[in-house]
Amino acid sequence: MPIYEYQCQDCGHELEKLQRMSDAPLTDCPACNQATLMKKVSAAGFRLKGTGWYATDFKNKQKAAEGKTTPSSNTIKSPTPKQ
Repeated sequence: MPIYEYQCQDCGHELEKLQRMSDAPLTDCPACNQATLMKKVSAAGFRLKGTGWYATDFKNKQKAAEGKTTPSSNTIKSPTPKQ
């Protein structure tokens, strides 16, 4: 469940609330008891670091790039005309 941040438009009180995504947003400020609480837009509380989710994801980018070969011009043969 995500943590949402709220701020009261009247008194400026800020709070965080652990809620389900399907829950209705809070409207009543616990500090001044007014219905002026607004949900804030904030950054996520975690960062994804590393090279991928699984050990095999994006593990050997450099080796994969080195292993690719492109055909050189002397190996490409044009079709020979049929007689």
